[in-house]
Amino acid sequence: TSMEMLIVSRAFQGLGGGILIPVVTASVGDLYAPEDRPKMQGVLSAAFGIGTGAGPLVGGYIAEYMSWHWAFFINVPLAIIAFVLAVKGFPSVSEVEKPKIDYKGVAVLTVLLTDLLIWLTQGGKDFEWIGVESFLMVVIAVAMLVLFVFVERRAEDPILSPELFHNPTIRLSCIMMFVFGVAMIGATTYVSMYAIKVLGYDTLTAGEYAMAMVVGMIVTSMLGGSTVNRIGYRIWLVLGPIFASIGLFLMAFVPDDPSWLYLVTLLFIFGLGLGCLMSVVTAGVQNCANDDDMGMTLSSVNLVRSIGATSGTAIFTMIINRQIDSGLIDLGLPDYIYDVIPHDTGIAELIGLPGFEMFSPAIKNLFADSLQYSFGVAAVIVLLLVFVGAFYKGVKIPSKQVSEE
Repeated sequence: TSMEMLIVSRAFQGLGGGILIPVVTASVGDLYAPEDRPKMQGVLSAAFGIGTGAGPLVGGYIAEYMSWHWAFFINVPLAIIAFVLAVKGFPSVSEVEKPKIDYKGVAVLTVLLTDLLIWLTQGGKDFEWIGVESFLMVVIAVAMLVLFVFVERRAEDPILSPELFHNPTIRLSCIMMFVFGVAMIGATTYVSMYAIKVLGYDTLTAGEYAMAMVVGMIVTSMLGGSTVNRIGYRIWLVLGPIFASIGLFLMAFVPDDPSWLYLVTLLFIFGLGLGCLMSVVTAGVQNCANDDDMGMTLSSVNLVRSIGATSGTAIFTMIINRQIDSGLIDLGLPDYIYDVIPHDTGIAELIGLPGFEMFSPAIKNLFADSLQYSFGVAAVIVLLLVFVGAFYKGVKIPSKQVSEE
């Protein structure tokens, strides 16, 4: 009934999602032998990709033919089915230990992330990047980071133990998963916006194109998970950033009237790159962690990926808004237009709006150029992961060793 109700409800939904992801990935370590874990992580990654890609497609159908309320209702029967399957299919725990929840760590991390997200999303719009507000928010972020490390070093069961980062595999995995989260969420969000606002597709068509990325993720997630013990981690973690960056570079140079084959191809290549990373990195983390610390280790890496995903749209928005703001000056718009139109992504809503017909082509080109610029920046960042992947040392589990144990 209100935006406040929607925000609170989404927060509860996020609490549930935050529980599911690390527990599901950690359960693979408990239920499967080390040699089988990469294959099962490939299956999970493929399922993750299917859900991520199917969401916009299903959402497009709902927006086109039903009420927006069904975007939320449709999850209820799926959640009930998942609940029943989990209760019946997962083994019960014989001895349940009382959890020691790191409330202080959770609180400090929440303040830190909230501060960073507000700074990234509102900077340059509600306050200047170089100004008192920005300075205070940076100071708060640094203070919360120092406090978080202090709290976690003394926590009995920390949510993100600093000791984990003494392991080079964990460090490199966190870097790759953060960039993975940024690239996947940021790029997919604005690729859909580009298709709708610039190319003129409806939400349903944009969702159908997004399935090409899902197919690419499924292919390499399954291949990576099933072959990592034979050919190693590095080849996948080098190929992944290369494929993903090629897809992003293609997005940065989309022609004015691209063919469906061009769009499908670039999204498929981008998906191939993402799929190379997810299952292989998760398997690498799982096989290098101690059994007692596996849950915390996987939760920590998933937390970093979630931080990247949460930050992804904000980071892309920051880059795009800066381009739009600087580009508006070069358009030579009349002062009465320049002063009233948004200097951020909201400018896309003016395309084709009555009263702005004569300015729509220039605004549309500026918006398209700004989005493409963000894809180019993301391509460079993702490509740097090649160097991270080249130094990645995962633990290969020989079949004979497993069978002997």
